[in-house]
Formats: sequence, C-alpha cells, structure tokens
Amino acid sequence: QVRLVESGGGLVQPGGSLRLSCAASGSIFSISAMGWYRQAPGKQRELVAFINSGGYINYVDSVKGRFTISRDNAENSMYLQMNSLKPEDTAVYYCNARLRPSSRESFDTYWGQGTQVTVSS
Repeated sequence: QVRLVESGGGLVQPGGSLRLSCAASGSIFSISAMGWYRQAPGKQRELVAFINSGGYINYVDSVKGRFTISRDNAENSMYLQMNSLKPEDTAVYYCNARLRPSSRESFDTYWGQGTQVTVSS
C-alpha cells in the first residue's frame, strides 16, 4: 500500500522559512510527477509547485522566487523550501504524486494527509 507522509509544517513569523518534506513509501515501481498543493480556509486547493521525472519544474506565480521544489528519486522523496514566508502562505500543504505501485499497474494519483503551515506574528 502506498503512503505519502508530509512533515515540516509549523508556525513561523512573516519573513521566516520552513522546509517541507514528503516521503513516499510502500509498493512503488516508478514515480512520474510530484507536486505540492495547498488549501487555505474557504479557498480551493491550488497547485503550488510541480516537478516531473525529467526535472521540469513549475511554480504558481505567487511563490516564484521564494519557494524551491526538489526531489530525491533514490529516496522517493520531495521537498519544498519556503523562504520569505507571508501570511497569505498560511494553508494546509499537501504532497501529491503520480506513480505506479507495480509494473502490472497503471499510473495513479496519491495524496498525503497534509501539514499545516501558519505564517503569523
């Protein structure tokens, strides 16, 4: 069974930094794309950053220049370095991965349980 587990969230003051981690475990044959999403209270979930197996990276405009996504393919892990945090970055951050659990199965999308990031003074 595939699991995605996020960690690294917390409370930080405006201008501060956090580093989120996402670890995929269980039966994993291959991972194509991975991404970080976030959902603030009363808002829709939005894609924050995306990285595919070829290293293509994209960010939502509001975090460009402040957030950096990376992945460790050998460890089936992904990270999000968040700098210069703003109150509007406050949200639950979710890890997302499109992967194949085995060679006999097709790609499917998996989600972590989310980690809270709160930016407040």
